[in-house]
Amino acid sequence: MKIVSDTSTMFTPKQAEELGFHVLPLSVTIDNVSSRELVEIQSPEFIEKVRAGFVPISSQPSVGETMEVFELYEETKEEILCLCMADGLSGTFKSTQGARELAKNKDNIHVVNTQILCGPHRYLVKKALEFQSEGKSLQEIKAYIEERIPTGKSFLVPQDFDFLKRGGRLTPVAARVGGLLKILPIMCTNDDGTRIEKYGVKKTMKGAAKVIVEGLKEKGVDDSYLITVSHADVFDQAKEVMEIVKDAFPNNDIRMYDLTPAFITQGGPGCIAVQTIKK
Repeated sequence: MKIVSDTSTMFTPKQAEELGFHVLPLSVTIDNVSSRELVEIQSPEFIEKVRAGFVPISSQPSVGETMEVFELYEETKEEILCLCMADGLSGTFKSTQGARELAKNKDNIHVVNTQILCGPHRYLVKKALEFQSEGKSLQEIKAYIEERIPTGKSFLVPQDFDFLKRGGRLTPVAARVGGLLKILPIMCTNDDGTRIEKYGVKKTMKGAAKVIVEGLKEKGVDDSYLITVSHADVFDQAKEVMEIVKDAFPNNDIRMYDLTPAFITQGGPGCIAVQTIKK
């Protein structure tokens, strides 16, 4: 069995190769140049361009690139488990399904919409690799992942209202007022992970973190959940958020990551994501 995923996991293709699976890079276009994230462009360079005034867009891995991976296993007829980032937040799931339909070995390709991204998505892939090394079957691994998918939840705190306005998350008027008042919107994924909706508003990142903690508790998060804090070049603020989360959940596994260009495209420089999934 082979596992395939994408850079929503925050693994580079090189890291994936070392771990024994495939990662398909999402792409970003900025300053009229399209680049595969974590291959041809890294987050610091990307953020520098954004802060210079260039407006980025992101796109899913190409169908052609996905098919190239599938074709590697046509002769061997190995089963392929594709763990895609949330459908609705990216076209990756649908494009992977499209590549599967064109593949000669499509009956051996299993495409899963994880309904999550970034930290929890990374966890699901790592867990699948762990189970694979233990000799578990594709069906057993898929069953575990499908059981965990409904427990995933993401909160996002953007700090650049222009990105929310461009993404349609806020109206131009709301974005302008929010920027003038220096408030922080708190966004949350809906139940099936297809949309990011407004959850609350606070004036400080500390206040936003406290709202998120209450939101996690309301959603039933306990010691059995992984919690991740990911950020776009605001390590000190992310560390402050992480400490607040740790105080509220002292027995949880809590990890910090740097966001990749495709997700900074959605949340903007300075954004912080707090996410969770049952382990």
